[in-house]
Amino acid sequence: MTAPSPANPALLPARLRDLLPPDAETEALAVEALMAVFSSHGYERVRPPLLEFEDSLLAGAGAAVAEQTFRLMDPDTHRMMGLRPDMTPQLARIAATRLVNAPRPLRLSYAGACVQLGGGGLSSDRQVGQAGMELFGPDSPEADAEMVAVGAEALAALALARVSFDLTLPPLAPALIEEAALPPEDRAPLLHALDRKDAAAVARHGGRLAGVLTELLLSAGPASRALAALRAAPLTRSARALTDRLQDTVAAIERASPGLRLTVDPIEFRGWRYHTGVCVTVYATGRHEELGRGGRYVGGGGEPACGLTLRTEALLRAAPAQPGRPRLFLSPGADRAAAGRLRGAGYATVAALSATADAAGEARRLGCTHVLQGDDPVALAP
Repeated sequence: MTAPSPANPALLPARLRDLLPPDAETEALAVEALMAVFSSHGYERVRPPLLEFEDSLLAGAGAAVAEQTFRLMDPDTHRMMGLRPDMTPQLARIAATRLVNAPRPLRLSYAGACVQLGGGGLSSDRQVGQAGMELFGPDSPEADAEMVAVGAEALAALALARVSFDLTLPPLAPALIEEAALPPEDRAPLLHALDRKDAAAVARHGGRLAGVLTELLLSAGPASRALAALRAAPLTRSARALTDRLQDTVAAIERASPGLRLTVDPIEFRGWRYHTGVCVTVYATGRHEELGRGGRYVGGGGEPACGLTLRTEALLRAAPAQPGRPRLFLSPGADRAAAGRLRGAGYATVAALSATADAAGEARRLGCTHVLQGDDPVALAP
C-alpha cells in the first residue's frame, strides 16, 4: 500500500491566505493611518479578544452573527467559545460592561482580524481585517453624520477621495410588509425580489404594496431623488418616522461634509441583522466592491449606538498604490550614525552580514534601491 504523500506545508484551508511582503506592511501602515484619523476625532482605541465565550459573544447584537461564527471548546472550562466574525458586538459588550460608567457620548475605535464561516456576504475570504469606530449614547442625525464625515476623512488619508456613501433603511421594507399584513406565502418571495431588485417580481408578489415598493425600488440613486420619492410615498406613521430620520441624517451629513457623494437606496435591507435604523455602505467610485458598512443599532442594555466598519483588504485593493519604503544596503563597516539618520528619514536599512566584493550586486539581490556610500544614500542604476 502506498503511503500518503506528506501535506504541502504551504497549503492553507480554503479562503485563508498568507499576506506577504510588501503587502503586509502596506496594510499595517494603512490601518494606522485610519486609526490616527479616528483618534484625532476623540475615538479611543480598544482591543477585544479574538475568542470569547459563546454566550457573551453572541448575546445582544452578536446574535445576528451567530451563523457566521466558528465555534470550539475551551479545554480549561469546557465551555463553548466563538471566533469573532465581526467586532461591533464586542464593542457593544465593552461599552455596556467595562465602560458602562464612562461619560457619554462614548467614542471607541478598533482594528483587527475577524473570522467568518462564509465571508459574511462581503468577501470570499474567511479572515477579514476590520478597522472602525463606534459611538455610544446619542441617538441623533448628527451622530449618524459624524460616522460618515470621519469615515470620509479616514478614507482620504489613504488617498481614497472619490468615494460614495450609500444610505439605506434596513427596517423599512420589512416594516411595510408586516404592517400590510401580506399573506405569509408572499412575504419571502417579495423580500427575495426586493433583494434582487426585480421590479416585475415585486409587482407580482407585492399585493397592495406593489406600487409603492416599485416606486421606491426605482428611486434608488442620488439622495435628492430618493428622498423626493420617499416624501411622496403613502407611508404609515411608523414608516414615515424612519424616512424622516433618513432625511434629517442626509441633511446633517451635507452640513458636516459638503460635497460628499451621497446616494440612497430606500428599501435595501442587506447587512448584519443587528442594524435598526439608518445604515451606510461605502464604495469607491467606479468599483462594485464594498469598502465598509455601518449604521445604527441597539447596544447593550438598550443603549443607542452607531458605527462604521471599514474592510482593510478592500481598501487596499481600491486605494492608489503607495511607493514602498526605500531600502538602503549597508556594507560591513558602514557608518552607524549615518544609517540611523537615514532610518529616521524613512529608509529601511539592510545590513550585510558578511563581506562582499560586489556591494551593488548584493544590494540588488536583496531588493535594495540604494547603497550607503560614506554618509549618503546612492541610488542603484536600474
